[in-house]
Amino acid sequence: MEDLLREYLPVLIFLGMALALGLVLILAAAIIAVRNPDPEKVSAYECGFNAFDDARMKFDVRFYLVSILFIIFDLEVAFLFPWAVAFKDVSMVGFWSMMVFLAVLTVGFAYEWKKGAMDWA
Repeated sequence: MEDLLREYLPVLIFLGMALALGLVLILAAAIIAVRNPDPEKVSAYECGFNAFDDARMKFDVRFYLVSILFIIFDLEVAFLFPWAVAFKDVSMVGFWSMMVFLAVLTVGFAYEWKKGAMDWA
């Protein structure tokens, strides 16, 4: 029992410090916060501009293309990093399945490029 406590003591200290810091930050925000903010500060805005149109308006397709781009590269990193770390243990099936995955990502990237998602102007 004593060995177990000695092994987990740093974890318990870390948890205690995290809880204490969280409590201090919440209390500081409650004590220091402004009670009556400026009406301009609490007004509704959209992307830094005052609301001037219906919120259900259609968006340009480039917003969706940018989100697809993010998903493509996010998935690529999420799958490639563990694969690269364990590369020496990967079989030929694992290698070629990753090559197929990268080919699909490349096709998606080419589609994005063709649709003009890379043109920010």
